[in-house]
Amino acid sequence: MRSENLSALPSGVRLAVSPLSWANDVLEDLGADIPVETCLDDAARAGYEGVELGRKLPRTRQALAPLLDSRGLALASGWHSGQLAEGSVEDELTAVAPHADLLRSMGSTVMVYGETAMMTPGAPLDAPMSRRRHLAGEDVAAYSARLTDFGTRLADIYGLTLAYHHHLMMVAETFDEISSIFDAAGPSVALLLDTGHAAAAGFAYPQLIERFGDRIVHIHLKDVRAPALAAVRTRDLSFNEGVRSGMFTVPGDGALDFAPLARFVREAGYRGWLVVEAEQDPVIVPPLPAVTAAFHHILAHFSA
Repeated sequence: MRSENLSALPSGVRLAVSPLSWANDVLEDLGADIPVETCLDDAARAGYEGVELGRKLPRTRQALAPLLDSRGLALASGWHSGQLAEGSVEDELTAVAPHADLLRSMGSTVMVYGETAMMTPGAPLDAPMSRRRHLAGEDVAAYSARLTDFGTRLADIYGLTLAYHHHLMMVAETFDEISSIFDAAGPSVALLLDTGHAAAAGFAYPQLIERFGDRIVHIHLKDVRAPALAAVRTRDLSFNEGVRSGMFTVPGDGALDFAPLARFVREAGYRGWLVVEAEQDPVIVPPLPAVTAAFHHILAHFSA
């Protein structure tokens, strides 16, 4: 059944799901009582080929591989909280070593990089969105140079491609911020396209496809609920308040059109993972029905 459903995807394109629908990585009360086995069982049952790392998944190959292998799942990638906006490449290579080694050992080929330096002090994702810190224009070139060096060495040492995640409340949130970093960075810095974070930052995700399509190596498929997102922006709520209020959802349950995404994947020769992702409360939105509906919604765009 899984291979039959996935036959609509182009060769070399695989469909995964993030554990965030079952257990939030930051708001640990969301999904606190859901065992990791339930998440993986549901992912396989819904038809997905893989998952990304979540906070409940083991961080050693010895413990992780049996959990995934027994369900026919692969490890698509995993998030690394980087500090290159303020730190050195050498320090970053030291910090990333266990994570990168795990990804390599599990057969992953990309590593998700999120820039967590320069975030609002304290509990950054609890701060109002307007209090986000910005990377000064004169600092972009040096930052991009460190990213480029780090990406080159990540590939040389671990065989992993750096997939840079543009993200709300981080230094690359808006289209202009993403563009300035990528215009200055070398080819070792590739792009993770996140459809939901683009919309929540105020621009249409096809803009990134048009501008940097040849650098996209990993894709997060996230939808947005327009009324909830508008309330977050109007009331200047925090990222975490936005998550709790339901600004993000799975593809097909929000305002975004995924036809341009499917067209890009088919026509541009994209090869890699598509990862269904939604940060929401599993008590309010039961994970299995949600990710199953998203699975079919995405495949329908490739069957059309």
